Amino acid sequence: MLMTLPMVLGLSSCTSDEDDNIVAPTDEVEALLQGMTLREKVGQLFYVRPESLDTTIHFNQPSGIDGSTDDIKAIKLQAVNETMRGVNEKYPVGGIILYAHNIEDETQLAAFISQIRALKGSPLLCIDEEGGRVARIANNANFDVEKFESMGAIGATGDPQNAYYCANVIGTYLHRYGFDIDFAPVADVNTNPENIVIGARAFSDDPQVAAPMVTSYLQGLKDAGVTGCIKHFPGHGDTKADTHFGYAQSLKTWSEMLDLELVTFRAGIQWGTQLIMTAHIAVPNVTGSDIPATMSPLIMQNKLRGELGYRNIIITDAMEMGAITRQYTNAEAAVGTLQSGADIVLCPQNFVQAFDAVMGAVEDGMLTEERIDQSVRRILRMKRQRGRL
Repeated sequence: MLMTLPMVLGLSSCTSDEDDNIVAPTDEVEALLQGMTLREKVGQLFYVRPESLDTTIHFNQPSGIDGSTDDIKAIKLQAVNETMRGVNEKYPVGGIILYAHNIEDETQLAAFISQIRALKGSPLLCIDEEGGRVARIANNANFDVEKFESMGAIGATGDPQNAYYCANVIGTYLHRYGFDIDFAPVADVNTNPENIVIGARAFSDDPQVAAPMVTSYLQGLKDAGVTGCIKHFPGHGDTKADTHFGYAQSLKTWSEMLDLELVTFRAGIQWGTQLIMTAHIAVPNVTGSDIPATMSPLIMQNKLRGELGYRNIIITDAMEMGAITRQYTNAEAAVGTLQSGADIVLCPQNFVQAFDAVMGAVEDGMLTEERIDQSVRRILRMKRQRGRL
């Protein structure tokens, strides 16, 4: 548990990472970081599904936006078991994401979250609760919460206050149940009518409409006590294929993306978003190759951090998705995305193998501990704000 230091700060502003240049090296986060072992640091880089901690469970690659297949739904893991506790003793974890099949009702969820809170690594609790078809709680009949048709329907109203209301409602019940992070809103601009994965999850096909919706949604979550995450950078709206299953691309140039897809992300960065999730799409007219954005240092370091000036946490989309697993081994994916600039590896295909690969990469010099520290420092600052240190 990351409970070695007293809490000295509560929730702070949404632009927290601006203190990179003003926080003294002796602050709480820096002191905590210096006292951590390499294993404890590496654990902070992984946010995983609970099944990843039970090494007796073997399941097929999850498919689709519900994050599950028939076999993983049948497992219905809804409590922390002894195998998970045993694995966690050696493999601390920075965050846990719950899917619909992990959630039965309020009583079960409360017990599960309490058990997760006791795991090593002080994991943050995460969920995909966008509203509309991606809503793990609202689409569960055992929960009496307000439902929303889609973000597209909200965007069609033209009033960002409706996005704020939606997010504040969602954030209020997520906070009540114990979640820290909502992987929402979708900041993609849905410009391709043949898009099969984004569609009405996006607010609009017009970035000038979508941008204020995105920032209003982020504010609604924040005011309810939940941290939002804009996705899927650099923009999944002008694609035809679904990265859950395999290769997808956008043929836009960077200049074209700046005028369209990136308008919403720039608005989110200016607002102070804590988290940006990368897409596994290729942008060959930007990178000159078919490399997924999640694995591209040009996209994450040169463009997102350099040109757009983003200072906070970069989290990958789920690394168990087909766009990654069909091109990279588990080890290559985990190490490669960190080398490219990601801070958090979300849902590796095999958590234990990925963890060991990152440890090995540091020992072999492929990753430096200083590089690991950069990401852990950002993550600990977010945890401090959430009162989870």
